[in-house]
Amino acid sequence: MSQAIKDLNPKSVWSYFYDLTQIPRPTGQVKEVCAYVERVGKELGLETLTDEVGNVLIRKPATPGMEGRKIVTLQSHLDMVPQKNSHVTHDFSKDPIQPWIDGDWVKAKETTLGADNGIGAAMALAVMADKSLVHGPLEALFTIDEEVGMVGAFGLKPGFSKGDILLNLDSEEEGELFIGCAGGVDINVSLGYKDEEPAPEGDVAVLLKLSGLKGGHSGVDIHLGRGNANKMMFRFLKKAVEELSICVAWAEGGSLRNAIPREATALITVQKENASALWEMVSDFEDLYNKEYAGIEEGIKFVAAEHEMPKTIVPDAISNNVIHAIEACQNGVITYLSDFPGTVEASSSLAFVKLRDGALEVKFLTRSSSETRKYMVASSIESAFALIGAKVDFDAPYNGWQPNAHSYILEVMCDTYEKLYKVRPAVKVMHAGLECGIIQGVMPDMEMISFGPTIAHPHSPDEKVNIPTVAKTWDLLVAVLAAV
Repeated sequence: MSQAIKDLNPKSVWSYFYDLTQIPRPTGQVKEVCAYVERVGKELGLETLTDEVGNVLIRKPATPGMEGRKIVTLQSHLDMVPQKNSHVTHDFSKDPIQPWIDGDWVKAKETTLGADNGIGAAMALAVMADKSLVHGPLEALFTIDEEVGMVGAFGLKPGFSKGDILLNLDSEEEGELFIGCAGGVDINVSLGYKDEEPAPEGDVAVLLKLSGLKGGHSGVDIHLGRGNANKMMFRFLKKAVEELSICVAWAEGGSLRNAIPREATALITVQKENASALWEMVSDFEDLYNKEYAGIEEGIKFVAAEHEMPKTIVPDAISNNVIHAIEACQNGVITYLSDFPGTVEASSSLAFVKLRDGALEVKFLTRSSSETRKYMVASSIESAFALIGAKVDFDAPYNGWQPNAHSYILEVMCDTYEKLYKVRPAVKVMHAGLECGIIQGVMPDMEMISFGPTIAHPHSPDEKVNIPTVAKTWDLLVAVLAAV
Protein backbone atom coordinates (compact mmCIF):
# COMPACT_ATOMS: atom_id res chain seq x y z
CA MET A 1 0.00 0.00 0.00
CA SER A 2 2.79 2.42 0.89
CA GLN A 3 4.46 1.90 -2.48
CA ALA A 4 1.35 3.18 -4.27
CA ILE A 5 2.64 6.73 -3.88
CA LYS A 6 5.46 5.86 -6.32
CA ASP A 7 2.87 5.83 -9.13
CA LEU A 8 1.78 9.41 -8.47
CA ASN A 9 2.94 12.17 -10.80
CA PRO A 10 5.59 13.41 -11.12
CA LYS A 11 6.81 9.85 -10.60
CA SER A 12 10.45 10.74 -9.99
CA VAL A 13 9.54 13.08 -7.13
CA TRP A 14 7.21 10.59 -5.47
CA SER A 15 9.69 7.74 -5.93
CA TYR A 16 12.41 9.66 -4.12
CA PHE A 17 9.93 10.73 -1.45
CA TYR A 18 8.95 7.11 -0.89
CA ASP A 19 12.62 6.22 -0.44
CA LEU A 20 12.94 8.97 2.17
CA THR A 21 9.90 7.67 4.09
CA GLN A 22 11.63 4.30 4.40
CA ILE A 23 14.72 5.78 6.06
CA PRO A 24 14.39 6.67 9.75
CA ARG A 25 15.46 10.32 9.95
CA PRO A 26 14.27 12.05 13.11
CA THR A 27 16.24 15.14 14.00
CA GLY A 28 19.57 14.08 15.46
CA GLN A 29 19.60 10.77 13.59
CA VAL A 30 20.41 11.66 9.99
CA LYS A 31 23.54 9.65 9.11
CA GLU A 32 21.58 7.06 7.14
CA VAL A 33 19.61 9.59 5.11
CA CYS A 34 22.75 11.64 4.44
CA ALA A 35 24.45 8.48 3.18
CA TYR A 36 21.46 7.79 0.94
CA VAL A 37 21.58 11.27 -0.63
CA GLU A 38 25.33 11.04 -1.06
CA ARG A 39 24.94 7.65 -2.73
CA VAL A 40 22.28 8.99 -5.13
CA GLY A 41 24.53 11.86 -6.15
CA LYS A 42 27.50 9.61 -6.82
CA GLU A 43 25.42 7.02 -8.70
CA LEU A 44 24.22 9.83 -10.96
CA GLY A 45 27.86 10.61 -11.70
CA LEU A 46 27.59 14.07 -10.15
CA GLU A 47 30.05 15.90 -7.92
CA THR A 48 28.94 15.15 -4.37
CA LEU A 49 30.37 16.74 -1.23
CA THR A 50 29.77 16.70 2.50
CA ASP A 51 30.90 19.31 4.99
CA GLU A 52 32.14 18.90 8.56
CA VAL A 53 28.66 18.99 10.12
CA GLY A 54 27.13 16.53 7.64
CA ASN A 55 25.39 18.74 5.08
CA VAL A 56 25.40 17.20 1.59
CA LEU A 57 25.90 19.13 -1.67
CA ILE A 58 25.38 17.76 -5.18
CA ARG A 59 26.46 19.75 -8.25
CA LYS A 60 25.00 19.26 -11.72
CA PRO A 61 26.48 20.93 -14.83
CA ALA A 62 24.39 23.18 -17.04
CA THR A 63 22.68 21.77 -20.10
CA PRO A 64 24.41 22.74 -23.37
CA GLY A 65 24.07 26.44 -24.13
CA MET A 66 23.14 27.34 -20.52
CA GLU A 67 26.65 27.33 -19.06
CA GLY A 68 26.78 31.10 -18.54
CA ARG A 69 23.58 31.28 -16.50
CA LYS A 70 23.43 32.01 -12.77
CA ILE A 71 24.14 29.09 -10.45
CA VAL A 72 20.90 28.00 -8.76
CA THR A 73 21.00 26.14 -5.44
CA LEU A 74 18.01 24.00 -4.46
CA GLN A 75 17.92 23.80 -0.68
CA SER A 76 16.00 21.50 1.66
CA HIS A 77 16.57 19.77 5.01
CA LEU A 78 16.76 16.03 5.57
CA ASP A 79 15.48 15.59 9.12
CA MET A 80 11.84 15.32 10.19
CA VAL A 81 9.82 15.89 13.36
CA PRO A 82 9.02 12.54 15.05
CA GLN A 83 5.46 12.72 16.40
CA LYS A 84 2.91 9.94 16.78
CA ASN A 85 -0.46 9.35 18.39
CA SER A 86 -0.17 8.13 21.98
CA HIS A 87 -1.39 4.57 21.35
CA VAL A 88 0.98 3.97 18.41
CA THR A 89 4.08 1.79 18.92
CA HIS A 90 6.08 3.30 16.04
CA ASP A 91 9.83 3.63 16.79
CA PHE A 92 11.19 6.55 14.77
CA SER A 93 14.76 5.38 15.29
CA LYS A 94 14.22 2.21 13.23
CA ASP A 95 10.70 1.98 11.76
CA PRO A 96 9.84 3.30 8.28
CA ILE A 97 6.97 5.73 7.79
CA GLN A 98 3.84 4.19 6.25
CA PRO A 99 2.49 6.66 3.67
CA TRP A 100 -0.94 6.17 2.13
CA ILE A 101 -3.19 8.00 -0.32
CA ASP A 102 -6.44 9.57 0.87
CA GLY A 103 -8.09 11.36 -2.04
CA ASP A 104 -5.91 14.34 -2.97
CA TRP A 105 -3.60 13.86 0.01
CA VAL A 106 -0.74 11.65 1.07
CA LYS A 107 -0.79 10.91 4.80
CA ALA A 108 1.02 8.62 7.23
CA LYS A 109 -0.37 5.93 9.51
CA GLU A 110 -0.81 7.94 12.74
CA THR A 111 2.66 9.49 12.63
CA THR A 112 4.21 12.52 11.08
CA LEU A 113 4.70 12.01 7.36
CA GLY A 114 7.97 13.88 6.93
CA ALA A 115 6.75 15.85 3.92
CA ASP A 116 8.31 18.68 5.89
CA ASN A 117 10.83 18.72 4.30
CA GLY A 118 11.10 15.34 2.58
CA ILE A 119 8.99 16.42 -0.38
CA GLY A 120 11.37 19.34 -0.99
CA ALA A 121 14.39 17.04 -0.78
CA ALA A 122 12.68 14.63 -3.20
CA MET A 123 12.15 17.44 -5.70
CA ALA A 124 15.81 18.42 -5.50
CA LEU A 125 16.90 14.82 -6.10
CA ALA A 126 14.48 14.51 -9.01
CA VAL A 127 15.98 17.61 -10.63
CA MET A 128 19.47 16.20 -10.20
CA ALA A 129 18.40 12.91 -11.82
CA ASP A 130 16.34 14.24 -14.74
CA LYS A 131 18.43 14.57 -17.92
CA SER A 132 15.54 16.02 -19.93
CA LEU A 133 15.42 19.33 -18.04
CA VAL A 134 16.85 22.59 -19.36
CA HIS A 135 18.82 24.58 -16.79
CA GLY A 136 21.96 26.47 -15.93
CA PRO A 137 24.52 25.15 -13.44
CA LEU A 138 22.77 23.64 -10.43
CA GLU A 139 23.45 22.67 -6.85
CA ALA A 140 21.29 20.73 -4.42
CA LEU A 141 22.07 21.56 -0.79
CA PHE A 142 20.68 19.19 1.83
CA THR A 143 21.03 20.48 5.39
CA ILE A 144 20.73 18.46 8.58
CA ASP A 145 18.81 18.85 11.83
CA GLU A 146 16.78 21.90 10.89
CA GLU A 147 13.90 21.12 13.22
CA VAL A 148 15.90 21.56 16.43
CA GLY A 149 18.38 24.39 16.23
CA MET A 150 18.95 24.57 12.46
CA VAL A 151 22.25 22.81 13.04
CA GLY A 152 23.12 22.28 9.39
CA ALA A 153 22.47 25.87 8.38
CA PHE A 154 24.50 27.20 11.30
CA GLY A 155 27.34 24.85 10.33
CA LEU A 156 27.65 26.10 6.75
CA LYS A 157 30.91 27.78 5.80
CA PRO A 158 31.45 30.33 3.02
CA GLY A 159 32.42 28.64 -0.23
CA PHE A 160 30.71 25.30 0.34
CA SER A 161 27.91 26.45 -1.92
CA LYS A 162 28.76 28.56 -4.95
CA GLY A 163 25.18 29.50 -5.81
CA ASP A 164 23.97 32.91 -6.96
CA ILE A 165 20.31 32.11 -6.29
CA LEU A 166 18.88 29.88 -3.56
CA LEU A 167 15.49 28.22 -3.99
CA ASN A 168 14.41 27.00 -0.56
CA LEU A 169 11.84 24.20 -0.95
CA ASP A 170 10.54 24.29 2.63
CA SER A 171 7.39 26.43 2.44
CA GLU A 172 4.02 24.81 3.00
CA GLU A 173 1.36 26.68 1.00
CA GLU A 174 1.30 26.40 -2.78
CA GLY A 175 0.82 29.74 -4.50
CA GLU A 176 2.83 31.65 -1.91
CA LEU A 177 6.39 32.89 -2.36
CA PHE A 178 8.32 33.84 0.76
CA ILE A 179 11.06 36.44 0.39
CA GLY A 180 11.92 37.17 4.01
CA CYS A 181 11.69 35.83 7.53
CA ALA A 182 12.29 36.93 11.07
CA GLY A 183 15.45 36.33 12.99
CA GLY A 184 15.31 35.97 16.73
CA VAL A 185 17.12 36.20 20.02
CA ASP A 186 16.30 34.63 23.38
CA ILE A 187 16.42 37.01 26.33
CA ASN A 188 17.06 35.35 29.68
CA VAL A 189 16.53 37.33 32.88
CA SER A 190 17.64 36.15 36.31
CA LEU A 191 17.65 37.66 39.79
CA GLY A 192 18.25 36.13 43.20
CA TYR A 193 16.68 37.24 46.47
CA LYS A 194 16.55 36.02 50.07
CA ASP A 195 13.57 33.73 50.50
CA GLU A 196 13.07 34.38 54.20
CA GLU A 197 10.42 37.10 54.44
CA PRO A 198 7.65 35.65 56.63
CA ALA A 199 4.08 35.84 55.41
CA PRO A 200 2.16 38.61 57.19
CA GLU A 201 0.23 37.48 60.27
CA GLY A 202 -3.50 37.83 59.85
CA ASP A 203 -3.40 37.53 56.06
CA VAL A 204 -5.24 34.87 54.10
CA ALA A 205 -3.71 33.07 51.13
CA VAL A 206 -5.34 33.08 47.70
CA LEU A 207 -4.35 31.04 44.64
CA LEU A 208 -4.95 32.86 41.36
CA LYS A 209 -5.23 31.04 38.06
CA LEU A 210 -5.61 32.60 34.62
CA SER A 211 -6.49 30.13 31.85
CA GLY A 212 -8.58 29.55 28.74
CA LEU A 213 -6.32 31.45 26.35
CA LYS A 214 -5.57 30.12 22.85
CA GLY A 215 -1.81 30.60 22.94
CA GLY A 216 -0.12 29.65 19.69
CA HIS A 217 3.22 30.18 17.98
CA SER A 218 4.81 33.42 19.12
CA GLY A 219 5.98 34.16 15.59
CA VAL A 220 3.38 33.20 13.02
CA ASP A 221 0.44 33.85 15.40
CA ILE A 222 1.69 37.04 17.05
CA HIS A 223 -0.27 39.31 14.68
CA LEU A 224 -3.55 37.81 15.90
CA GLY A 225 -3.35 39.83 19.11
CA ARG A 226 -3.99 36.90 21.44
CA GLY A 227 -3.64 37.35 25.16
CA ASN A 228 -0.36 36.65 26.93
CA ALA A 229 -1.14 35.02 30.28
CA ASN A 230 2.02 36.35 31.90
CA LYS A 231 1.35 39.95 30.94
CA MET A 232 -2.28 39.63 32.01
CA MET A 233 -1.41 38.13 35.40
CA PHE A 234 1.17 40.76 36.23
CA ARG A 235 -1.19 43.53 35.12
CA PHE A 236 -3.61 42.24 37.73
CA LEU A 237 -0.92 41.90 40.38
CA LYS A 238 0.09 45.53 39.90
CA LYS A 239 -3.48 46.68 40.48
CA ALA A 240 -3.93 44.39 43.48
CA VAL A 241 -0.72 45.65 45.10
CA GLU A 242 -1.72 49.27 44.56
CA GLU A 243 -5.30 48.99 45.81
CA LEU A 244 -5.32 46.04 48.23
CA SER A 245 -1.69 45.83 49.42
CA ILE A 246 -1.40 42.16 48.54
CA CYS A 247 1.86 40.23 48.95
CA VAL A 248 3.17 37.80 46.35
CA ALA A 249 4.34 34.38 47.57
CA TRP A 250 5.13 33.12 44.07
CA ALA A 251 4.05 33.53 40.46
CA GLU A 252 4.71 31.56 37.30
CA GLY A 253 3.43 31.12 33.77
CA GLY A 254 4.34 29.85 30.33
CA SER A 255 6.53 26.96 29.22
CA LEU A 256 7.99 26.86 25.70
CA ARG A 257 10.20 29.71 24.50
CA ASN A 258 8.39 29.97 21.16
CA ALA A 259 4.80 29.67 22.41
CA ILE A 260 2.41 32.41 23.55
CA PRO A 261 1.70 31.48 27.20
CA ARG A 262 -1.85 30.24 27.76
CA GLU A 263 -1.88 29.99 31.56
CA ALA A 264 -0.40 31.75 34.58
CA THR A 265 -0.71 31.10 38.31
CA ALA A 266 0.15 33.10 41.41
CA LEU A 267 -0.12 32.58 45.15
CA ILE A 268 -0.75 35.80 47.06
CA THR A 269 -1.70 36.86 50.55
CA VAL A 270 -4.17 39.61 51.42
CA GLN A 271 -5.44 41.16 54.63
CA LYS A 272 -8.66 39.49 55.80
CA GLU A 273 -10.59 42.74 55.58
CA ASN A 274 -9.60 43.06 51.90
CA ALA A 275 -10.41 39.47 50.91
CA SER A 276 -13.89 40.17 49.57
CA ALA A 277 -12.58 43.12 47.57
CA LEU A 278 -9.91 40.84 46.09
CA TRP A 279 -12.52 38.29 44.99
CA GLU A 280 -14.50 41.10 43.39
CA MET A 281 -11.38 42.43 41.63
CA VAL A 282 -10.62 38.99 40.19
CA SER A 283 -14.16 38.75 38.84
CA ASP A 284 -13.93 42.26 37.39
CA PHE A 285 -10.66 41.42 35.64
CA GLU A 286 -12.14 38.25 34.17
CA ASP A 287 -14.95 40.36 32.70
CA LEU A 288 -12.47 43.00 31.56
CA TYR A 289 -10.22 40.51 29.78
CA ASN A 290 -13.15 38.83 28.03
CA LYS A 291 -14.33 42.24 26.80
CA GLU A 292 -10.85 43.39 25.73
CA TYR A 293 -10.20 40.19 23.81
CA ALA A 294 -13.71 39.75 22.39
CA GLY A 295 -13.48 38.23 18.92
CA ILE A 296 -9.90 37.11 19.59
CA GLU A 297 -10.13 34.89 22.67
CA GLU A 298 -13.08 32.83 23.85
CA GLY A 299 -13.84 31.92 27.44
CA ILE A 300 -10.95 33.45 29.38
CA LYS A 301 -11.10 32.21 32.97
CA PHE A 302 -9.60 34.05 35.93
CA VAL A 303 -10.38 32.42 39.26
CA ALA A 304 -9.37 32.74 42.90
CA ALA A 305 -9.38 29.99 45.52
CA GLU A 306 -8.48 29.82 49.20
CA HIS A 307 -5.13 28.20 49.83
CA GLU A 308 -2.88 27.13 52.66
CA MET A 309 -0.76 30.03 53.91
CA PRO A 310 2.81 30.04 52.59
CA LYS A 311 5.68 30.22 55.04
CA THR A 312 7.38 33.05 53.17
CA ILE A 313 6.60 35.71 50.60
CA VAL A 314 8.68 37.52 48.03
CA PRO A 315 9.99 40.69 49.69
CA ASP A 316 7.79 43.63 48.71
CA ALA A 317 10.70 45.55 47.19
CA ILE A 318 11.52 42.60 44.92
CA SER A 319 7.96 41.76 43.91
CA ASN A 320 7.13 45.40 43.19
CA ASN A 321 10.24 45.81 41.06
CA VAL A 322 9.49 42.64 39.11
CA ILE A 323 5.87 43.63 38.55
CA HIS A 324 6.89 47.05 37.23
CA ALA A 325 9.63 45.62 34.99
CA ILE A 326 7.29 43.06 33.44
CA GLU A 327 4.58 45.68 32.99
CA ALA A 328 7.09 47.99 31.27
CA CYS A 329 8.25 45.45 28.69
CA GLN A 330 6.83 45.50 25.20
CA ASN A 331 4.90 42.41 24.16
CA GLY A 332 3.30 41.44 20.88
CA VAL A 333 3.67 43.25 17.56
CA ILE A 334 6.01 46.23 17.73
CA THR A 335 6.54 47.28 14.10
CA TYR A 336 5.16 46.35 10.68
CA LEU A 337 6.95 46.20 7.33
CA SER A 338 6.23 49.26 5.21
CA ASP A 339 6.56 47.34 1.91
CA PHE A 340 4.17 44.60 3.05
CA PRO A 341 1.13 46.12 4.79
CA GLY A 342 -0.08 43.98 7.66
CA THR A 343 3.14 41.95 7.84
CA VAL A 344 4.96 42.00 11.17
CA GLU A 345 8.53 43.25 11.16
CA ALA A 346 9.39 43.07 14.88
CA SER A 347 7.73 41.47 17.89
CA SER A 348 8.43 40.24 21.37
CA SER A 349 6.82 37.55 23.48
CA LEU A 350 7.06 37.18 27.25
CA ALA A 351 7.29 33.41 27.10
CA PHE A 352 8.06 32.32 30.66
CA VAL A 353 8.03 33.75 34.18
CA LYS A 354 8.95 32.04 37.43
CA LEU A 355 9.21 34.03 40.66
CA ARG A 356 9.60 31.71 43.64
CA ASP A 357 12.09 29.97 45.96
CA GLY A 358 14.50 32.89 46.02
CA ALA A 359 14.89 33.33 42.29
CA LEU A 360 13.37 35.21 39.38
CA GLU A 361 13.56 33.63 35.93
CA VAL A 362 12.06 35.36 32.89
CA LYS A 363 12.37 34.41 29.22
CA PHE A 364 11.49 36.48 26.17
CA LEU A 365 11.78 35.66 22.47
CA THR A 366 12.24 38.73 20.31
CA ARG A 367 11.92 38.44 16.54
CA SER A 368 12.50 40.71 13.56
CA SER A 369 13.42 40.48 9.89
CA SER A 370 15.70 43.46 10.64
CA GLU A 371 18.77 42.80 12.77
CA THR A 372 18.81 46.39 14.06
CA ARG A 373 15.13 46.29 15.04
CA LYS A 374 15.62 42.93 16.75
CA TYR A 375 18.30 44.30 19.02
CA MET A 376 16.43 47.57 19.52
CA VAL A 377 13.58 45.61 21.09
CA ALA A 378 15.94 43.33 23.02
CA SER A 379 17.80 46.36 24.36
CA SER A 380 14.61 47.95 25.68
CA ILE A 381 13.79 44.76 27.61
CA GLU A 382 17.35 44.62 28.92
CA SER A 383 17.03 48.19 30.20
CA ALA A 384 13.76 47.49 32.05
CA PHE A 385 15.33 44.65 34.01
CA ALA A 386 18.70 46.36 34.46
CA LEU A 387 16.84 49.03 36.43
CA ILE A 388 15.89 46.42 39.05
CA GLY A 389 19.37 44.89 39.22
CA ALA A 390 18.60 41.72 37.27
CA LYS A 391 21.09 39.89 35.07
CA VAL A 392 20.10 39.85 31.40
CA ASP A 393 21.67 37.56 28.78
CA PHE A 394 21.05 37.35 25.04
CA ASP A 395 21.19 33.76 23.84
CA ALA A 396 20.88 31.71 20.63
CA PRO A 397 20.61 34.63 18.19
CA TYR A 398 19.86 33.83 14.58
CA ASN A 399 19.68 36.13 11.58
CA GLY A 400 16.56 37.37 9.92
CA TRP A 401 16.15 37.31 6.18
CA GLN A 402 15.74 40.89 5.01
CA PRO A 403 13.07 40.92 2.27
CA ASN A 404 13.95 42.26 -1.16
CA ALA A 405 10.75 43.03 -3.05
CA HIS A 406 12.68 43.86 -6.22
CA SER A 407 14.98 40.85 -6.61
CA TYR A 408 15.62 39.21 -9.98
CA ILE A 409 14.48 35.78 -8.84
CA LEU A 410 11.21 37.14 -7.44
CA GLU A 411 10.41 38.77 -10.78
CA VAL A 412 11.22 35.56 -12.67
CA MET A 413 9.14 33.39 -10.35
CA CYS A 414 6.12 35.70 -10.34
CA ASP A 415 6.15 35.99 -14.14
CA THR A 416 6.63 32.25 -14.59
CA TYR A 417 3.86 31.41 -12.13
CA GLU A 418 1.48 33.78 -13.91
CA LYS A 419 2.28 32.25 -17.31
CA LEU A 420 1.60 28.76 -15.96
CA TYR A 421 -1.46 29.41 -13.81
CA LYS A 422 -2.92 32.75 -15.04
CA VAL A 423 -2.69 34.34 -11.60
CA ARG A 424 0.06 36.11 -9.66
CA PRO A 425 1.41 34.29 -6.60
CA ALA A 426 1.13 35.85 -3.16
CA VAL A 427 4.44 37.35 -2.01
CA LYS A 428 4.92 37.11 1.73
CA VAL A 429 7.35 37.51 4.62
CA MET A 430 7.23 34.91 7.40
CA HIS A 431 7.44 36.11 10.99
CA ALA A 432 9.36 33.03 12.11
CA GLY A 433 12.77 31.52 11.48
CA LEU A 434 13.76 29.88 8.21
CA GLU A 435 17.13 28.47 7.22
CA CYS A 436 17.31 31.22 4.59
CA GLY A 437 18.07 33.81 7.25
CA ILE A 438 21.04 31.85 8.55
CA ILE A 439 22.29 30.96 5.07
CA GLN A 440 22.07 34.61 4.03
CA GLY A 441 24.34 35.46 6.95
CA VAL A 442 26.96 33.10 5.47
CA MET A 443 26.33 33.99 1.82
CA PRO A 444 25.05 37.59 1.87
CA ASP A 445 25.14 38.09 -1.91
CA MET A 446 22.81 35.20 -2.66
CA GLU A 447 19.26 36.00 -3.83
CA MET A 448 16.72 33.76 -2.11
CA ILE A 449 13.11 32.69 -2.30
CA SER A 450 11.13 29.97 -0.53
CA PHE A 451 8.17 28.00 -1.90
CA GLY A 452 6.65 24.54 -1.86
CA PRO A 453 3.49 22.43 -2.12
CA THR A 454 0.67 22.59 0.40
CA ILE A 455 1.40 20.69 3.61
CA ALA A 456 -1.29 20.65 6.30
CA HIS A 457 -0.67 20.06 10.02
CA PRO A 458 3.13 19.72 9.90
CA HIS A 459 4.85 18.50 13.07
CA SER A 460 1.78 16.43 14.02
CA PRO A 461 0.45 12.92 13.28
CA ASP A 462 -2.15 14.62 11.08
CA GLU A 463 0.52 15.89 8.66
CA LYS A 464 -0.45 15.50 5.01
CA VAL A 465 0.78 16.78 1.64
CA ASN A 466 -1.55 17.77 -1.17
CA ILE A 467 -0.91 15.72 -4.32
CA PRO A 468 -2.03 18.24 -7.00
CA THR A 469 0.10 20.99 -5.45
CA VAL A 470 3.19 18.77 -5.63
CA ALA A 471 2.70 18.59 -9.39
CA LYS A 472 2.10 22.35 -9.61
CA THR A 473 5.22 23.11 -7.59
CA TRP A 474 7.29 20.73 -9.71
CA ASP A 475 6.09 22.33 -12.94
CA LEU A 476 6.91 25.78 -11.54
CA LEU A 477 10.37 24.66 -10.44
CA VAL A 478 11.18 23.14 -13.85
CA ALA A 479 9.99 26.26 -15.69
CA VAL A 480 11.92 28.61 -13.40
CA LEU A 481 15.15 26.64 -13.84
CA ALA A 482 14.79 27.02 -17.61
CA ALA A 483 14.11 30.75 -17.29
CA VAL A 484 16.83 31.80 -14.86
